[in-house]
Amino acid sequence: MDDISRAIPAGPLRFLDQLRQDIRARGYAYQTEKTYLHWVRRFILFHNKRHPREMGAEHINSFLSHLGCQRHCSPATQRIALNALVYLYRKFLKVELDALNFEKARIKRRLPVVLTHREVQCILAQLPDKHRLMVSLLYGSGLRQNELLNLRVKDIDFGLSTLTVRSGKGDKDRTTLLPQSVQESLTGQIAFVDKQHTRDIEDGVGDVHLPNALAGKYPGAARELGWQFVFPSTTIGACPRTGILRRHHLHHTALRKQVTQARVRAGITKHVKCHTFRHSFATRLLQQGYDIRTIQKLLGHSDLSTTEIYTHVLGRGAMGVVSPIDS
Repeated sequence: MDDISRAIPAGPLRFLDQLRQDIRARGYAYQTEKTYLHWVRRFILFHNKRHPREMGAEHINSFLSHLGCQRHCSPATQRIALNALVYLYRKFLKVELDALNFEKARIKRRLPVVLTHREVQCILAQLPDKHRLMVSLLYGSGLRQNELLNLRVKDIDFGLSTLTVRSGKGDKDRTTLLPQSVQESLTGQIAFVDKQHTRDIEDGVGDVHLPNALAGKYPGAARELGWQFVFPSTTIGACPRTGILRRHHLHHTALRKQVTQARVRAGITKHVKCHTFRHSFATRLLQQGYDIRTIQKLLGHSDLSTTEIYTHVLGRGAMGVVSPIDS
């Protein structure tokens, strides 16, 4: 349950707990909280555990320059670290910083790894039934791994053939397509969840975790089938915030291991991650002639330039050009 925020002691004394409390009070996502705390901790350790109040812009410059030049991190990583430190000083400590002047990380353009449709089918053939369904949704609906794992029964609309992604990247909701080919398997998975949930209620562990403050607003919702995860964990665990025993969603490492093993058995040498199937979804739709703005909406990209990277990996060679020798 590492995507559920942990409880903070009342009146926290530790500096990082005070920072954590401030981030939560401002309504930031839990992933943002973990990321900011990670970089603030790295910043403090880099300067030999000096308190941030004893440091300033020059210390931020040296840390960020170290990330960009010695650690060779990407511009995106350096920018995230910068955001965390700006939050630390300006919002939490209420300290105005002098102009920052650090060495920028070099831009390294990387094209995503993409699988052909045949390669996806080969991997799917090597997966157990449940994991085959999960990867089919990654590829067939363009979901991110966390969006798939956080999918709940109520988010599936068989009548409209749509999936609703709740609180996706950037805390945004969106709808995407539900492939016809997986609907029978998905119906069977929901029937399994229903039976398992009934047994959990009988065992006194049937309350699922609800996001935000919904548990207080809808007291009975945690036991309803609609709020259950489509791909629940195989084990019962204690909630890190309340200590209540409940069944959470499947852990992300379980799916990753299955994908890696299936890739090896299929004889595919490409570096395949769960996110690779999302890349392959976008590229496949471009190959089929769908409008790039439609694909942008399905993927949930706020910036069209993010979607346009898939035009560089179409199956027609570099930049979509057909070689003269193949004409």
